Amino acid sequence: MARWSGAWALPGGPDGAPDVDVLIPTVGRTAELATTLAGLAAQTDAAFRVVLSDQSEQGDVAARPAVAAMLRVLEAQGRSVTLLAHPERRGLAEHRQFLLEHASAPAVLYLDDDVWLEPGTVTRMLDALRTLGCGFVGSAVQGLSYLDDRRPHETAPFRPWEGPVEPEVIRRGLPGFERWSLHNAANLAHVAAELDVRPGDWVPYHVAWVGACVLYDRRTLVEAGGFDFWRDLPTGHAGEDVVAQWRVMERVGGAGIVPSGAVHLEAPTTVTDRSVDAPDVVFADPTA
Repeated sequence: MARWSGAWALPGGPDGAPDVDVLIPTVGRTAELATTLAGLAAQTDAAFRVVLSDQSEQGDVAARPAVAAMLRVLEAQGRSVTLLAHPERRGLAEHRQFLLEHASAPAVLYLDDDVWLEPGTVTRMLDALRTLGCGFVGSAVQGLSYLDDRRPHETAPFRPWEGPVEPEVIRRGLPGFERWSLHNAANLAHVAAELDVRPGDWVPYHVAWVGACVLYDRRTLVEAGGFDFWRDLPTGHAGEDVVAQWRVMERVGGAGIVPSGAVHLEAPTTVTDRSVDAPDVVFADPTA
């Protein structure tokens, strides 16, 4: 748990092993990454380590003032921070695999570098992962500029899990695939308002996949192969998280939770080459 400001100058490192390794891939961002780290610093009730992997050309993202300040806050709180330089860019999947190989906690949270988390989000996700006993729990990011844009046709596929989370097979063209629309715009914020969930509680629901903020049971992810399929993909690709989640879902199932608490900063993407969709390559063989 985080030390309060009155204890920041006391000697000593982190207390015990973390429950979660927060894995953040980043490239070429300062303001967005600093905001992401500030959201993590607000997770005062969760025990986690931060692993930041930088692919920027200069490899200096941790030295930029806003980022460095937030890293110092996390360390003052008693968090362990691991900084990695990974300059050779081989695509999103390879970068996520690189991070996974540096993780050791029982759970790993893949957090993109343009996501702010509401206080309590990590604890809520970890509680859901442990309670549901599934392979991953996602807090889908929401674009709050869309709060006045209600899309009932896109939230129609919302279906809470009734009973235990079970394995599912999701593929393009199968019934579960249409759930992708749930995570557009601010759809989850509208769903949450309709459910009237009590503060601190969460409701699990069926997903097609979840992007940008996903907490995995690390052992389950590794046993499913992690992101080892990166060698089958060109550097320019997207959808790597879809592949990893579908492989986990087929084994033990996965879920999203609402309310989400994850806010997309709506900054321009740093992934400009999305010419290949990873699921179309990895699952090209229908028997795979």
